[in-house]
Order: sequence, then structure tokens, then C-alpha cells
Amino acid sequence: MRYFNIFSTIFITKGVNRILISDLQRNTSELYPLEFYDLMEELKKKSIEEILEMYDKESQDIVQEYLEILLENEYGFITRNNWDRNFPALSYEYSEPNRINDLFIEIAEISLLNRLRNAVENLEIRHLVIYSSRSLTVEEFISIDHIFTSSVLMGIEIISPFHAAIDQAYIQKLNHETERIYSLIFYQCPQKPFKIKDEFKFSLNFVKEHLKISSCGKVDMKYFNTNLPKVLEAINHNSCLYKKISIDIEGNIKNCPLMPESFGKIQNRSLEEALMQPGFKRYWNITKDSIEGCKDCEFRYICTDCRAYTERSHYTSENIDISKPLKCGYNPYTNEWKEWSKNPLKQKAIHHYEIQEAK
Repeated sequence: MRYFNIFSTIFITKGVNRILISDLQRNTSELYPLEFYDLMEELKKKSIEEILEMYDKESQDIVQEYLEILLENEYGFITRNNWDRNFPALSYEYSEPNRINDLFIEIAEISLLNRLRNAVENLEIRHLVIYSSRSLTVEEFISIDHIFTSSVLMGIEIISPFHAAIDQAYIQKLNHETERIYSLIFYQCPQKPFKIKDEFKFSLNFVKEHLKISSCGKVDMKYFNTNLPKVLEAINHNSCLYKKISIDIEGNIKNCPLMPESFGKIQNRSLEEALMQPGFKRYWNITKDSIEGCKDCEFRYICTDCRAYTERSHYTSENIDISKPLKCGYNPYTNEWKEWSKNPLKQKAIHHYEIQEAK
């Protein structure tokens, strides 16, 4: 008797019409017909021969084809006879010892970061994302990095407008004099200022578009992430808001800078105090399994969840918004992608957020 053994790092997400098989070791995901799910469930309990006996000749050929696909993609391996198949399963638990993972700041003045140095240490914040609507000098970039020298912070991402002074020498200076910056994104760049030949400590991107805070929340396959920590986080918590804290341009402390609820201003309240306010963590454990539409989607664990822009259609008895993300154009019931902004059912919510943004 032969048995097919699925590797513990293979994670299967069942949708309405098809499944997504994610290889959490190789960070890849592939779509398959729904029949794959039933077969893989049977393979956990029965031998290949026992499964083949359940079908006629034509269906047996299909099962054999499926097995070949599973082997070709190295989703598992075949053993014979009395092999001990009690392999330890991968734990889907997710645990982070720090109180906050990500701090997002829509920055006005660099001096704010000096005041936040202690909060970064106290909350053991790992990642800092800075959005600037004004151009930053090379000295300001270096200053940002140096503020967090010897801190617990693992990395800094900075999103800033492009300006004429940014050339190869500018970037080389940042490469030599910074340590914690891992990503630089320059927006409103008409064309790349130089050919990127050298390898830098950080990823470097020049974007033509005007990146705005309100651009966040778009659902697209190019943003999907098959990454073990991110998938485990999505299984257990909200994939966007869990252990995140932010400060908007006016100093409001929020879970996300685009959400309406503020938990104080940084001018008179610390991040630690804001974190303890009732309601700050209300969305932290709302997973995709609770979100309308998303709960039936095969992409739900590799996609992030936006609670700032939703269709505003479904709420719990505690007034928690469990509506589908507004900027998602995917229909898990038809497996079709369409332009979300043209959906007539979304127009009321789109109008609502446009009014808010205009204020």
C-alpha cells in the first residue's frame, strides 16, 4: 500500500469554488480546483490504492494526474506499507512578546521622533514606517536613522517625495551613514534619476504616482504575501491592525491613521497611555474568517484586511465593522476580478469616504 504524506508546511485554504495551496517554506501559493481539497483530505486518512478503488477508470486517471501535480510541486512524498505517518503538524499559533509591532507616522517635524524614542523602547516596537508629504534632505534621513541607534527597532521604512537633489551620490551617502533604514520609496518621480547598479543596504524604489495615505487599502494579487509569520498572523488576528499604532499629521494617535477614532494627541498623551484606552484593540482579533465575503475567499490568509475603507454594510452587535474591504474588486463566488471603484453597490460607501477626505 502506498501513502501520500503532505508536508507540514503546506497550508490549504478552501474557497467557494477552488482552493489555494500555500507552501509556507518557499513563500509561494497556487490555485487549484475544489476537487483537490477532497482528494487531499482523503489522502490524510487512506492509502492511494483505497482512494483509487472509490472511482471508475476515468476518475482514477484524474486522481493519478492530481497526484503527479502534488509530487511535481513537492507538496509531499509517497511512502509504502507500515511507515509511521504520525509526523508532527505545524503549529498555527502566533505569538509576539512585544506590545506593538509597527508604528506608522505621518510626519511633520523630525523632532517628534526624539520624543518617541522611549516609547519605541517601552513598547518594543519592531518596525517604523514614516510618511512625509514634504521633501527630506539627506541630513534629515540620516538624522532619522541615528535617533534610533542602539534601539530595539529592527528597521525603518521611509516614504517621501522625490526632489532634484536625489542622485547617486545622495543615495550612496545614505547607504554609508545609515543602519536601520531598510526601505526608501520616493514618489512623484518622473523618471529614475540613475541606473541602479549598486547593491544598497535598503530597497530603493522610485514611483511616478503621488502616493497618498488614502491610497492604502487596495486589494490586488500583487500585494499578496505567502510568508509564514504573516499567514499565521492572519489566521489568528487582523492582518492589518494587530499590534499597530499610528500618528497622523495632526498628532492624533490611532490604530490606523485613516480610521476616524482618535485615542488622544501625541502632544499631551503618550503612546503607552493611548494603547490602554478602551477600544484601541477592538479590531486586533477580527480575522478574515469574520469578514463578509472574505470568509469565503481562498486568498483570505495571504491578503491584508482594511477596516479604514469598507463597504459599510455589515456590523456586529458591538458595532464592529465586518464589511468587505471597499477597495477589493474580487468576487470569491464567481472568481472574477473587476474594478472596485466602478461597482454600483460600492458607490454609497465611496461617496461617504470622499466626503470625509474632503474635510
